[in-house]
Amino acid sequence: MKRQGHPPYQEILFVDSSTGYKFVCGSTLQPKDKEEFEGKTYPVYRVAISSASHPFFTRKNQFVDAEGRVDKFNKRYSEKKKQAQAASDQEEKKEQKKKKK
Repeated sequence: MKRQGHPPYQEILFVDSSTGYKFVCGSTLQPKDKEEFEGKTYPVYRVAISSASHPFFTRKNQFVDAEGRVDKFNKRYSEKKKQAQAASDQEEKKEQKKKKK
């Protein structure tokens, strides 16, 4: 392997910004911030979601949404959901009237 073609591999402190959970892992990232963790200084890389905050790993049925994507989706499609619900309600009423006759 050529030494010049690959970035240096080093231990990096990853910090979950939503929970504050910290862990050290090897990576070729080159962050400029540094922080002390367990008596040693590491370069720091902040992540939005890690296994400490992701619903799949925490077994919680809540969304961790930093950018508001879920809210945008719900706002966009809430009107269509209301229209579909109204249409199904009208169909149910028509069926009930037919049964009464």
